[in-house]
Amino acid sequence: MSSYSKPCVLVTGFTPFGGESINPSWQLAQLLEGETIEGHLIHTKELPCEFDKSIESLTQAIDKYHPSIVICLGQAGGRCDISIERIAINVNDARIADNAGNQPIDTPVVTHGPDAYFASLPIKSMLSSALQAGVPASISNTAGTYVCNHVMYGLLHYLSTHDLACRGGFVHIPYLPSQAAHHPGAPSMDIDTLVKGIKILLTSAITQKQDIKLVAGTTH
Repeated sequence: MSSYSKPCVLVTGFTPFGGESINPSWQLAQLLEGETIEGHLIHTKELPCEFDKSIESLTQAIDKYHPSIVICLGQAGGRCDISIERIAINVNDARIADNAGNQPIDTPVVTHGPDAYFASLPIKSMLSSALQAGVPASISNTAGTYVCNHVMYGLLHYLSTHDLACRGGFVHIPYLPSQAAHHPGAPSMDIDTLVKGIKILLTSAITQKQDIKLVAGTTH
């Protein structure tokens, strides 16, 4: 049993990668550490932007905190909103090397694992809550094939194979304005809106046990 008696959730972010000096996912996660949402204490963990090692770090945090919800955050430079990922695929196909110099091409995240996993969070309820609060958000059908997808797949595989009473998923966020300033034309989102948005997503994830159906045209 966990030594943490209070119900909790785990939010992760990544170290900087790809020449960036910061990663907005970890900048955001740090601001949530120690807060309470719907009676759940928020724990956070910084994951290395490295294949394999990132999953090891994540599963260690899950074993430590025994959260009921895990939301992993990642940077998606070029996206304009908070993107709630629907699916992770069992493929590593790195356009650039990770922070340890690894660059797997067309390898499985988990050998002989399922082709894909769907997020076990109520992603459309989360989307609806964000949009109603005026936070730009969408459902994304691709988490890519880099470390973000790697971590999402690893998370869902771990939850599935360890029979844990925990639900999990992945959320991509845009550049911060300070980053977008170095990428002409790239969209960004300020940290206050990101914090508001992730708190809304967490609230929905905790309180909604079953997802909702949205009408056409509201998921993107």
